Amino acid sequence: MLLNIIKAFCVGICASVPLGPIAIMVVQKSLSKGVRSGFITGAGASTADTIYAIVALFFLAIAQELLNRYSAEILIGGGIVVSVIGILLAVSNPFRKVGQIDKVDEISSKDYFQGLLMALTNPGAIAIMFGLFASFGLDLSGYAFWQTALVIISLSVGSLLYWFGVSYSLSRFRKKFKMNTLILINRIAGWIIAAIGILFFTYGLYELMF
Repeated sequence: MLLNIIKAFCVGICASVPLGPIAIMVVQKSLSKGVRSGFITGAGASTADTIYAIVALFFLAIAQELLNRYSAEILIGGGIVVSVIGILLAVSNPFRKVGQIDKVDEISSKDYFQGLLMALTNPGAIAIMFGLFASFGLDLSGYAFWQTALVIISLSVGSLLYWFGVSYSLSRFRKKFKMNTLILINRIAGWIIAAIGILFFTYGLYELMF
């Protein structure tokens, strides 16, 4: 039991590590708005990881069949969502309502739902979760519901701790940047996310057509 809890904690960290649109968004939020914004965005992604972990544990066969059958549609839909979020980030100015960088560090439900939506629509996220479960040999067969719940919670804690560490570390550097530099970082991060979304969409469209 304890071994599986430790394995799940490691899976939560590893599932959050791969670079992608959500990682870029957390970097952008942490630098432009502070540790709270970055962490809340990561918490949204952590929620998605937890959902995918539950799917991997209980609905693996069904999810795998759906992924195989509708992979192109998932890529297209996910690409559109990621692109839209990226463009909105690129054209927004996180400092437009404040005069100082220090006042931006606040908790916003918008950050959470952006992170959640970005992670849920990432076509590769659930595949990564399946792979990590297999790699760590995480087997919960015969476990009671409360034991399975503990393992899932451990995975969530690992993911949350990772995102807190990233957002906290990055936020320490934000006061060293001028406001114009942070706005530029915001723009660049947004357009990179949008470009990743366009790649998802293009690849999905290619699969659908050919």
